[in-house]
Amino acid sequence: MKLLIVESPAKAKTIGKYLGHDFSVRASIGHVRDLPKSNKNAVDIDGGFIPHYEIAKGKEKVVAEIAAAAQQADEIIIATDPDREGEAIAWHLAQIIKDNLGSSKIKRITYHEITKDAIEEALAHPRAIDQNLRRAQEARRVLDRLVGYDLSGLIWKKVRYGLSAGRVQSPALRILMEREREIKAFKPETFWRIFADFNAKAGDFRTSCSIEPRTAVETERILSVAKKSLWTVADVTETETRRAPRAPFTTSTIQQTASSRLGFSPSRTMRAAQKLYEAGLITYMRTDSVTLAATALAAIAQAVKNTYGAEHHEGRQYATKSKNAQEAHEAIRPTHFERATAGYGGDEKKLYELIYRRTLASQMKDARLLRTAITAGASDKTIPVFTANGSRTLYKGWLLADPASAGEDIELPKVAKAETLKLKEIISEEKQTEPPPRYSEAGLIKELEKRGIGRPSTYASIIDTLEKRGYTEKINRSLKPTDTGDVVSSFLEQHFATYISDSFTAEMEDNLDAIAEGKKEYEKVLGNFYKPFHQEVKQKEKLEKATNLGEADAKFKCPKCAGLMEIKLGKNGRFLSCKKFPACDGSLTLEGLEVKKQEDTPLGIDPTSGLPVLLLSGKFGPYVQLGKTEKGKGKPKRASLPRGADPTKVTLADALKFLSLPRLLGKDSTGKEITASRGRFGPFIVRDSDFRSLKTDDVYTVTLARALQILSEPKKSKRVFKSKN
Repeated sequence: MKLLIVESPAKAKTIGKYLGHDFSVRASIGHVRDLPKSNKNAVDIDGGFIPHYEIAKGKEKVVAEIAAAAQQADEIIIATDPDREGEAIAWHLAQIIKDNLGSSKIKRITYHEITKDAIEEALAHPRAIDQNLRRAQEARRVLDRLVGYDLSGLIWKKVRYGLSAGRVQSPALRILMEREREIKAFKPETFWRIFADFNAKAGDFRTSCSIEPRTAVETERILSVAKKSLWTVADVTETETRRAPRAPFTTSTIQQTASSRLGFSPSRTMRAAQKLYEAGLITYMRTDSVTLAATALAAIAQAVKNTYGAEHHEGRQYATKSKNAQEAHEAIRPTHFERATAGYGGDEKKLYELIYRRTLASQMKDARLLRTAITAGASDKTIPVFTANGSRTLYKGWLLADPASAGEDIELPKVAKAETLKLKEIISEEKQTEPPPRYSEAGLIKELEKRGIGRPSTYASIIDTLEKRGYTEKINRSLKPTDTGDVVSSFLEQHFATYISDSFTAEMEDNLDAIAEGKKEYEKVLGNFYKPFHQEVKQKEKLEKATNLGEADAKFKCPKCAGLMEIKLGKNGRFLSCKKFPACDGSLTLEGLEVKKQEDTPLGIDPTSGLPVLLLSGKFGPYVQLGKTEKGKGKPKRASLPRGADPTKVTLADALKFLSLPRLLGKDSTGKEITASRGRFGPFIVRDSDFRSLKTDDVYTVTLARALQILSEPKKSKRVFKSKN
């Protein structure tokens, strides 16, 4: 009897179907050994950073069963994942089996997809455990433990007990805080956008002013002159462009795309991908490579020909950008291209279809677009030109497989240069420049990858850790640092700037990669980093406690000495403390102060109705209102602020957008109205009591065409159907 060991029961079940009765397939259920929770005896630093492993808590029974099965086996094959974590698990299993059986014959196999052919090919080519890969994983685990232990211990003393810091999570938090400071320091500027509607022989079209005036006087001048001027087509251009398909998915790009398209968090994406991989439906989901195997390319070509026609196929290979990518790995792709769906419900179904469409699209011809630009010029040359831009798809190509990437066609009427135009209407909108947006999960992953911080397999855990520690919160898909995250990051930036910098963190990742490649030694890499780092931590033991969040508004006076106050972070959140502390211990709670400052705030005048727009505070939170409440005239139109919106940053444009709901999108072919709005469960569209939630579409911009598409789809059942396999 041969014993084959994998990590998960699902994988064991799938592989078991491909093997004969000569095999017994067991699952380790992840790691079987780890460093002890107590750091006292976890690593022998002086001995050369030697880790002292112990059986992971709760794994005693699993280890005993594997050891017993190994005693009965004629041959032992370890078939864990083809990466550093998988290699480390394989090594730990081999050590446990050797400890129980002495010198036992153990083989190691790897594969990148769980199919019958791949498993048989792997069994035909066993190898030894890759000690370089294993040592690289061990170096990362030991390094993260030592850094986390030293920094967390210091933060417990200087900020608050129970907080933590990490080698990679802290640089990620720093990136979020740098953006947050940019947002806080941002000073908005007012500008105007001007739109003009023209009538040509072939139809009407809307243009926008080529400049955005910064003063009301200049805006009014342009409007006045425009109305008096004669207008002609100053220029018209048509340009054919091509859009190439994107490369197949890597770990990083699938997390980014699933976030933007499906609203999945990185951890949710990886959970669904893990299930698909273990069921044998996709290739290994932890990869930096965009390479596709020759057999896969042939299968994709056939699938494209069968589904869309041979004329749309174009064979392509993509260059992997990551310098540390393993070209032996493939991109994430389906294992069987005759399967357009996964046979699962829920997340797995959605993710599989995303992977399937992306993979097929990657081997299809470029889309061809016709881009049109019309420039309208006034007879009075003292005002700027107005422009309109349109595009039309001439040939869909790969967009046939990935229609979600297509966007909408914007067709402009056919006009000729020097053709006379009739100005139908010209309007202006007052706007304010906006600060840079906060990072979304997808945006942070892209930024981490660009800066070389972490590796794709760690991105999901980095973001999860920041949220679990209370350092970030998610607001409308954006990651906002909390007060706790602010204090912790500020402390680390002030005292450990080198160790959480982009360059240092990326260099350490390169060193870990060099260990994996056998180019650097484990002990030397850890020693060069940890010894000076540990000394620096020891030197910071005498620092004062760091809980300051900045100076409070001067209108808040100390209740004891009437002096100035500062904002501090306490166990229960922010509070105001006297700046003379400890000489004076006067303090105030911050609860409610921000809301009170927002009551009855005028935002401006609605240009359409001429009514004032107000920001108010109500029983259920802040809201905006069109017009003042007057007795006997009914209630004015109101709109709650969307969840996560900051009342202190709401502009007139924002308020008018919130007040635009509900939006009448239009009517269907039977004359029934379709409306977009927001309710207690989020944004939705409705037609004749048929409500559909908007998951990825913006309630303020969703079109009638898109709404009809959503309404044409069958309502999704909450029940999750599992594969019968």
